[in-house]
Amino acid sequence: MTSTTHHEECSAAALYVAVELSTKDWWLTMSSGPGAKRVRLRVRPGDREALVTALQQGKARLGLAPMVAVRSCYEAGRDGFWPHRLLATLGVRNLVVDSSSIEVPRRARRAKTDRLDGEKLLRLLLRYWGGEWDCWQVVHVPTPGAEDARHASRSVTTLQQERTRYRNRIHSLLALHGVVKLRIDDRFAARLAAARDWAGELLGPALQARVLETWRLLQAVEVERRARRRAERARVVGAATVGDAIAHQLTRLSGVAARAATVLADELVSRDLRNRRQVGALTGLVSAPYQSGETHLDQGLSRGGLPAVRRIAVQLAWAWLRYQPTSALSRWYHARFGRSSPGQRRLGIVALARRLMIALWRYVTRGIVPEEAVLKA
Repeated sequence: MTSTTHHEECSAAALYVAVELSTKDWWLTMSSGPGAKRVRLRVRPGDREALVTALQQGKARLGLAPMVAVRSCYEAGRDGFWPHRLLATLGVRNLVVDSSSIEVPRRARRAKTDRLDGEKLLRLLLRYWGGEWDCWQVVHVPTPGAEDARHASRSVTTLQQERTRYRNRIHSLLALHGVVKLRIDDRFAARLAAARDWAGELLGPALQARVLETWRLLQAVEVERRARRRAERARVVGAATVGDAIAHQLTRLSGVAARAATVLADELVSRDLRNRRQVGALTGLVSAPYQSGETHLDQGLSRGGLPAVRRIAVQLAWAWLRYQPTSALSRWYHARFGRSSPGQRRLGIVALARRLMIALWRYVTRGIVPEEAVLKA
């Protein structure tokens, strides 16, 4: 959108609507412009007819024509993007806003109600359409197909987290009685029955029952996780969809496996990023500087973006050092951090992860192979 087009749209009459979403009600805070009267109406979540009626009532009470344009916004959250698609079917130009980018008072205790939140959101919406494009961050809404395609890789991530959670619970329960290094595999039940506590006694029946219950849940998660991993590898090899073709292209690089390639294809490359700064911001591997007068501090990583991409980026950076030792990125890391302390090397791997994500993004989008990187046969 050009600045001229944006100015023309802002100067035209419109109904501005801030939508506060909840499980029981949707509150619509409406106005026709800065300083104009406010109208606040409530509708049932997802009620299409009620939404149409509320928008018509808002226009009438604010003295707007029935056919005037409607511009709305809501904060990204649990409901995802289906409210956006519902509003789009009604001809509403909606924005999904990153809630962490919304300005808030810095008082230790601030008033917070649905009415105040709606008013604040409406004021920011008016400022945005008044030309302040950077007053908040607008979320890019994916297509339904792209959103659905991400569930496969996210399912594997969830199963891996559940696997770790159940294993840690078993080890914690056993550690309460001095039992350590009990291998968790298909014969775990027999090992548990013969295990001895710190005093050399057999474990109590209630403890064994609880541990076996957790182990059976772990076994079910393991079966599903292995099936998902096999399906994921088959998808990458087949490359039937655009996302799978991108993942297949990434796996041509030595050190990039199907798991990492799938996550990067679904969560990073598919988002139509325009430059390296957006790639770094999405991973959250960028510093947050603090400058005030003569004070210059680095507050560490911003930790924004997607945690799943950040985890894969750091893991992939360690793998890159192992499988791509002669690449330019690996040589840069060893020259900068190779002789440093373990703590400095861990900090360096974060810097390498950010550079690697940018290099892989360029490799997929522009066909530029990372400098001196080795491709698989």
